[in-house]
Amino acid sequence: MRIISPTAYLTTLYGLCRNIMARSPVFPFYASFKLTSKCHFNCPFCNVKKDTGPDLPTADVKAILRNLSRSSVLMTSFEGGEPLLREDIEELLIYAQRLKFYLLFTTSVKNLLSYPIDRYAQYIDFLHVSIDEGHDNLELFDSLGALSELPLGLSVQTVVTPDTVGALDDKVRLCYENGASIVVIPAAKMDDAKDCFPDMDRLERKVKFLRREYPGTIHTPAGFFDAYRKGKCSSASIIIAPDGRLYYPCNILGGKGADLRVTELSEWVLSEEAVRGRLRMKGCGRNCGWYQYYAIDSYTSVSSVVGAIRPVLSKRVDFVRKYGRGVTRFSDTPPG
Repeated sequence: MRIISPTAYLTTLYGLCRNIMARSPVFPFYASFKLTSKCHFNCPFCNVKKDTGPDLPTADVKAILRNLSRSSVLMTSFEGGEPLLREDIEELLIYAQRLKFYLLFTTSVKNLLSYPIDRYAQYIDFLHVSIDEGHDNLELFDSLGALSELPLGLSVQTVVTPDTVGALDDKVRLCYENGASIVVIPAAKMDDAKDCFPDMDRLERKVKFLRREYPGTIHTPAGFFDAYRKGKCSSASIIIAPDGRLYYPCNILGGKGADLRVTELSEWVLSEEAVRGRLRMKGCGRNCGWYQYYAIDSYTSVSSVVGAIRPVLSKRVDFVRKYGRGVTRFSDTPPG
């Protein structure tokens, strides 16, 4: 895990303190950036293709990344669609690596090892490989051994439907045996997508059992299921649409707020428009199971944070001990 500028932690700490004083998740800590709506798949539980359009120019993506770097956001996730379908993806990875947040990269391509992922890995802090029946890419489990040799935190992300709860045993075992961690996500109830939401009591029992069987492997936050039962969403996690606008309060409700190419995130979250969005989220009774928005409140608890990221960090420490890979220090000066 690289070392980023201490000022990144200060801005995040400032946002956390402001949130505590306001008793509201005003300032976000996690940003999911949908770099493209292009995708190889047509998963029944996903609606990403409903927001189609041309990819943003490279310069616009960089402007948004700089915006996030000036904010309370401590982790930015490159997602899609499929981010590897962008021709400028390496340039964006190199650029993001120099900014003041950790970078998570989520991919689901079947032929992942045919990409220069070993070269990309030097710019990525955490690699999430999305593997499940919906993506029809279960063969990617065979690549975990090779991927675990990369100098980054490796995790499988698997979406669970009513028909696939029982398949978690083998998935978690394979991650455990190959030195990867896994995050378990229920298929959220999205508009314009098939309802594939699993029985949450059954899923919780399965996850608890597998935590005992394969310790240090599952890093779904401990408070996730409790948050679901309480229907407690949080805007401390944000999603940026492929057009550069902010889904707010969330992508499930569908509204869009600031254009982050031109609007400062840290200022906009204090606006009346943002306040109305958070009130809308607070009053929402949909309880759709969207992973980020339920989980993120758990990340304001130190014990939950440690429990959630311990599997990733411990595997990263093991890698450093084995291969002697050091961390990289970064400048306080963002790229132009």
